Amino acid sequence: MPIAQPKITPFFPPRRTLMGPGPSDVYPSVLAAGAKPTLGHLDPLFVGMMDEVKTLLQYAFQTKNEMTLAVSAPGSAGMEACFVNLLEPGEKVIVCRNGVFGERMRSNVERIGGIPVLVDDEWGKPVDVQKVADAIKANPDAKFLAFVHAETSTGARSDAKTLCTLAKQAGLLTIVDAVTSLGGIELRVDEWGIDAVYSGSQKCLSCVPGLSPLSFSPAAVDKLKARKTPVQSWFLDQTLVMAYWGTGNAAGGKRSYHHTAPVNALYALHESLRLLANEGLDNAWQRHAAMHELLRDGLEKMGIAFVVDAAHRLPQLNAIHIPDGVDDAAIRARLLNDYSLEIGAGLGALAGKAWRIGLMGYGARRENIALLLKALSDVL
Repeated sequence: MPIAQPKITPFFPPRRTLMGPGPSDVYPSVLAAGAKPTLGHLDPLFVGMMDEVKTLLQYAFQTKNEMTLAVSAPGSAGMEACFVNLLEPGEKVIVCRNGVFGERMRSNVERIGGIPVLVDDEWGKPVDVQKVADAIKANPDAKFLAFVHAETSTGARSDAKTLCTLAKQAGLLTIVDAVTSLGGIELRVDEWGIDAVYSGSQKCLSCVPGLSPLSFSPAAVDKLKARKTPVQSWFLDQTLVMAYWGTGNAAGGKRSYHHTAPVNALYALHESLRLLANEGLDNAWQRHAAMHELLRDGLEKMGIAFVVDAAHRLPQLNAIHIPDGVDDAAIRARLLNDYSLEIGAGLGALAGKAWRIGLMGYGARRENIALLLKALSDVL
């Protein structure tokens, strides 16, 4: 029998206040940018805008890396792009695991046929620098050090600068997850010596989900070009993407077709990065810190404690302990249904034990914090 013709009305999402771990509230002008007329992905005007996206990303990452672009997929694809392009089967990677996303790094290494050497730390703690130094000393044949700068599952910040210094002294390349850190806390790719870094559009950039900013240092590009085996993913093979984004040897040359880029999503990313540049990185970092302090003061007055100690706490991702006797899912449902306010559940070891409150990009503002504190007080 033929399938019946569906009768579906247009979808009109309600207006939510997004204060979870991502996506974050999107700037109104970013939403408007995504609604502009679609151009062909090889249209000269669109290619010119791509060049501006690259320049804006270099500013956001604080890098002069020629190979700086946006992967046409979310941050998880940016992670896979780093590992699948740089790592070859049999190579050893020191992987720091202090939350969900460090574990995903380990999974990527194993799927590629690499050898992970795990440096484990308690959830809610930063990566232990001394443990990493010991692992590097014990594994002189390692090729990479991989770690999460801002662990979204716990709200912990690790010392990226010191970890990269250790790696560089030992001749290791670094792969750094900056999905939640880009635009929210200090991140200096060139100064800190990061070799491969990836992020996401939907966190502190306050853009629509679905894009992953990425940057490779010249040393990472050299490693990619010296591969003895083909990159195991066709779509994420950056040797092919280079010619589309005009990076590496393709810079200044004619753009070659690789895939149909998400044109309107890139309009949105262009606008979100433009807003970040207009605000200034230092100002954006300070704003996130100030809003965190405002939220912290309000939560502490309610007797709610943080998972992470103050010295290593992310201002943009606040993991808090759920009070004793409180029904996790019921409270989050009431916030969503009664206040149209979203906060995040705990992941992994923190599932059912913590909430994650995002103060990211456009969401890091006083009216959001006032709403959250009032709503949380009411439902508790």
